[in-house]
Amino acid sequence: MLRIFYSPVFKDHRPSVYHPERPERLDTAVDALKARGLWRNVAEPEMASLDDLLEVHSREYVERIQNLSGSFSMIDPDTYVSPGTWEAALKAFGAAREAVFSASGHKGIYLALVRPPGHHAGRNGRAFSAPTLGFCIFNSVAGAAKLAEELEGEAVVIDFDAHHGNGTQEIFWKNPNVIHIDLHERDIYPWSGYEHDAGGRGAEGSKINIPMPHRARDDDYILAWRGIVLPILEELEPEVVVISAGFDGFLGESLTTLQLTERFFSYAGSTLSSYSLAVILEGGYSSGLKKGLPAFIDGYLHGDIQEEPIKPSYEAIRAVETVAEIQSEWWGVRLT
Repeated sequence: MLRIFYSPVFKDHRPSVYHPERPERLDTAVDALKARGLWRNVAEPEMASLDDLLEVHSREYVERIQNLSGSFSMIDPDTYVSPGTWEAALKAFGAAREAVFSASGHKGIYLALVRPPGHHAGRNGRAFSAPTLGFCIFNSVAGAAKLAEELEGEAVVIDFDAHHGNGTQEIFWKNPNVIHIDLHERDIYPWSGYEHDAGGRGAEGSKINIPMPHRARDDDYILAWRGIVLPILEELEPEVVVISAGFDGFLGESLTTLQLTERFFSYAGSTLSSYSLAVILEGGYSSGLKKGLPAFIDGYLHGDIQEEPIKPSYEAIRAVETVAEIQSEWWGVRLT
């Protein structure tokens, strides 16, 4: 089962000059899905309510975005708002919630093909020590996770965007019921998400950070996926998994040094095929949307897990070993 939540309203959040987070991203994604026969069961999502936003953001932050959205404005060196931002962000937040509702009711993959992105947005805007919001407005994944927690008693989030989902992690830092697994390139924006960052007091072990080395490839990520991600999912046996789906680590993308291909994304999708997924788009600006996004969905739908031999780098082995050692206090993780 594949269903897509999409609206042309998402393209009304637009910059005044060139910006990598631009409306054309969605055109790229839609064209890629159409080319693979995956553009089907498309539904217009409802807008989120103010109360929905206030479950994960402060009133002061929400009102600031609403007030600034009357005109074009740069709210920090990375992030803009425009006259269409408020409605686009509300509808994106609503789409993420609808994806969770649907995933809870019937097993399948439910894609919220949305923008603006959100996983860097914390409760009050910038999260942890990040210098900017990193293109993000409202944290749709956090809204999805909050709803999943209400429906299922706990929420599981996997974030494979190339950048650490610092906003999501900050919002749920002290919440043991939201398990947040985050694979990302280490030592790049937002300069957080290190191995020992395992959750706040009372929530230790609920945050699993896997910072991967620069120029990591498919085999490196598959090692982390097999050794950390899958064992935790097997322990939890969640009804729904929320995916913070960034494709900016794909080979040819320009914002990171990662060199992932269809092989990893197809593999990741196939290994999740026994779960119901609420997939919310984060990053990805060119090749990742053209190739990584359809590969992930195809992998899920076909469910054909290709367990091929891998040759990860020494740096990746050390990184995963370190995470496994730290997280073994709470989880039965292993390096295979």
